[in-house]
Amino acid sequence: MAEQYDLLVLGAGPGGYVAAIRAAQNGLKVGCIERENLGGVCLNWGCIPSKALIKNAELVSLINNRAKEFGFSFDNFVADYTKAIDRSRRVVKRLTGGIGFLFKKYGVEHIQGTGRLVDANTIEVDGTRYTAKHIIIATGARARTLPGIEVDGEYVQTYREAIVDKRVPKSMVIIGAGAIGMEFGYVMNAYGADVTIVEFLPRLLPLEDEEISKEVEKAYKKQGIKYMTSSKVTSVVREGDMLKVTVEPAQGGGDATVLEVERVLVAVGIQPNTAGIGLETVGIATDERGFIQIDDYMRTNIPHIFAIGDVTGKLPLAHVASHQGIVVADYLAGKHVHTLDYTMMPRATYCNPQVASMGLTEQQAREQGYDIKVGKFPFSANGKALGLGEGEGFVKIIADARIGEILGAHMVGPEVTELIAEFTIARELESTPLEIADAVHPHPTLSEVIAEAALATEGNPIHF
Repeated sequence: MAEQYDLLVLGAGPGGYVAAIRAAQNGLKVGCIERENLGGVCLNWGCIPSKALIKNAELVSLINNRAKEFGFSFDNFVADYTKAIDRSRRVVKRLTGGIGFLFKKYGVEHIQGTGRLVDANTIEVDGTRYTAKHIIIATGARARTLPGIEVDGEYVQTYREAIVDKRVPKSMVIIGAGAIGMEFGYVMNAYGADVTIVEFLPRLLPLEDEEISKEVEKAYKKQGIKYMTSSKVTSVVREGDMLKVTVEPAQGGGDATVLEVERVLVAVGIQPNTAGIGLETVGIATDERGFIQIDDYMRTNIPHIFAIGDVTGKLPLAHVASHQGIVVADYLAGKHVHTLDYTMMPRATYCNPQVASMGLTEQQAREQGYDIKVGKFPFSANGKALGLGEGEGFVKIIADARIGEILGAHMVGPEVTELIAEFTIARELESTPLEIADAVHPHPTLSEVIAEAALATEGNPIHF
């Protein structure tokens, strides 16, 4: 007889493992099924190891490019990328081990293996069946590939291979200027690779506010990172140890460019991990792209089966998956739950300078018919930023001119990924820019730029 649970979670990424822990805290008997490592892509091959590598890249870039500015000199400086990879894996091991500890602490059973739905209440894991009153599908997503471009894992890679590869190529093409492409571009450039980023849309970080993109483009050009926007890669041909990459105008009609490089990274989005998990057997609805359809409480068309995280296609970010998991766990426990506004979710890109945002861009706000006020303030006028030697960038606030509602916040500059939470809290509390400005921000801090940008929505920043 199959073992009975209150909740079975299929997948232990940042959505699945958080949902499992929260449900167990709420008194449910929980099993969490994972075929690979606890923590999923985020902890093992994505968010966490990439941040460790970016820290290394920041140090290497500082020493190579700005040592004299800070009064440092080095003889025979060597940046060993293999050690950077090793450090990133140690960070991963510590965090994934921590999830295992938390599972034991809260009584979540970790079921190792590949799970598949065999009916609406049963998941089979490598021949053993487990039943539950409720099921959460949290199987995540994997890198999307391009037709005609074969990913071999060595010469043509996705993030999965690149994040553990200890080789630094002399030259590389990165296809896609989203967060993954931009972050890897920064790391590889810092370690000496000749990097070219190819983006189909007209600018780097094309989903960000246009002014943010322009600021990052200026910074990348200064760092020596090349980029080709409004362009597409049409073929990658291997000749010996080199790759010939053909790049054409995105809309056609122009001349092709052929780049010879040692490595290609494909970073063009994700596709859901839904194949082979029994969705068709149970009758769970998906959209035309294959993502599982859910309502505000993460319910699928079968009410006791939920889906969270990247497999839903809502917003493929780890913190979104985690909060979706919390919503489900609290819903099952009969607690008050809040629905998620995906437009207002914070978004972070750890290139250099960093980018963070939430809400509508200026263009989106205007297109939606809002009468808006825009406040901007540069980090170049902030004492803490100048003391850090990080004066690039600015904070930009978009507010409804009629009622003061914050419609969007867009930031580029030092540690803005740490600062964006102030805006998510402000939005949650329905604060206006003036209320942000009224809150005392400590001096000297980077957070003062937020207060000044808030004042700038009324046209009266103090220090600019």
